[in-house]
Amino acid sequence: MADNYDLVVIGAGPGGYVAAIRAAQLGMKVACVEKRAALGGTCLNVGCIPSKALLNASHKFEEAGHQLAEFGIEVGKPKLDVKKLMQAKTGIVTGLTDGIGFLFKKHKIDWIQGEGSIPAAGKVEVKPSGGGNKQTLTCERILIATGSESTPLAGVEVDEKKIVTSTGALELTKVPGHLVVIGAGVIGLELGSVWKRLGSKVTVVEFLDRIVPGTDSETAKRFQRSLAKQGLEFKLSTKVTGAKAGKSGVKLTMEPVKGGQPEEMTADVVLLAIGRRPLTAGLGLDKLGVELDKRGFVVVDEDFETSVKGIFAIGDAIPGPMLAHKAEEDGVACAEIMAGQSGHVDYNLVPGIVYTWPELATVGKTEEQLKEAGVEYRKGVFPFTANSRARANLDTEGQIKILADAKTDRVLGAHILGPDAGTLIHEICMAMAFGGSAEDVARMCHGHPTLSEGVKEAALAVDGRPIHI
Repeated sequence: MADNYDLVVIGAGPGGYVAAIRAAQLGMKVACVEKRAALGGTCLNVGCIPSKALLNASHKFEEAGHQLAEFGIEVGKPKLDVKKLMQAKTGIVTGLTDGIGFLFKKHKIDWIQGEGSIPAAGKVEVKPSGGGNKQTLTCERILIATGSESTPLAGVEVDEKKIVTSTGALELTKVPGHLVVIGAGVIGLELGSVWKRLGSKVTVVEFLDRIVPGTDSETAKRFQRSLAKQGLEFKLSTKVTGAKAGKSGVKLTMEPVKGGQPEEMTADVVLLAIGRRPLTAGLGLDKLGVELDKRGFVVVDEDFETSVKGIFAIGDAIPGPMLAHKAEEDGVACAEIMAGQSGHVDYNLVPGIVYTWPELATVGKTEEQLKEAGVEYRKGVFPFTANSRARANLDTEGQIKILADAKTDRVLGAHILGPDAGTLIHEICMAMAFGGSAEDVARMCHGHPTLSEGVKEAALAVDGRPIHI
């Protein structure tokens, strides 16, 4: 294994490993430093992938127990084996992490296990995870792809047993009698849905007066109503002031944001999910003079280069949507720029998806953002209750909303609540990437019967001419 490289990537999450592969494809000699025993970062090991495995399994459990009977399929009350569920989840994760290892070998990328730091530009020091002497790598460029960590909350001490982050919530050994989720964002709602389907009572406590902050407010209200129908309980405009774990569970203290009487609540498990923050501690950035913004994100220019020449950063470590697919696009664009090509990521075209059921998927501008900017727009809305495939599936919760410029008809955003919304949103992403209009989407022939026909109908509705409503 060499000590001198064209590029050393610190972090092997979606941003880091993709950047390493793309750089190797472009002819660079690459090393990737990762402190975990497995590649893939938070997303693959304790985030996106294991949570989707549990979401899928819990959805099947819910269907078997409540929905198959609507089609005349009687299976009786399903039984849950949590240990086997977790084994299946782990198997899925292991298969994918091993796959990244194969890709590293294929592209001749050196994986160096250990904790990386940057003593100077052009040098990465690696402290082996298992102990031993430090190794110093020299390189032309360094890429920071260290991702993010769960944001802490004063008075709530995480032990990953009774007071957990997403990491602990993915490793529970039994279904909690009562799960309290602090934070009504993507992670909290997804994992809250998992354990609600599997039998928990779930209470979601949110500081703001709404769920999924930053999304289209009308769609968010519909989303909350849908989740409430499934049994999730919400306490909005509520501040958690403390959580203390004891032998019998966890005692939470909270108070209304606008003032009022404090109250207490007990839970078997508390999930802290108020957001994530960049993870750059231990890299030595302060000594190097790498500029950070007020929230701790690494400041980069349009080429992803930091304030120190030769040091770059991508993904959750820099401003922008804190999403795995955004990190991947950052990684590809950054590697291509390093190779003298033109790389660019339009963050307005990065879709956001909540993998509950119904799913929530958004891209582009919300109605609130357009109003604030003074942009005149038209909207088209089409409910899944009028979609043939959704009706055939008995899966009609939600709607598709498309927003278009009132003068040019150019698509400015879309907000989909419904079955497979995370897949449907990409048609709108593609249209927006090419400057497409709602009319362009409406004129496309969509297969019948498909959920995608709802996108066509919403586009027709922008012009006030939907066919099926």
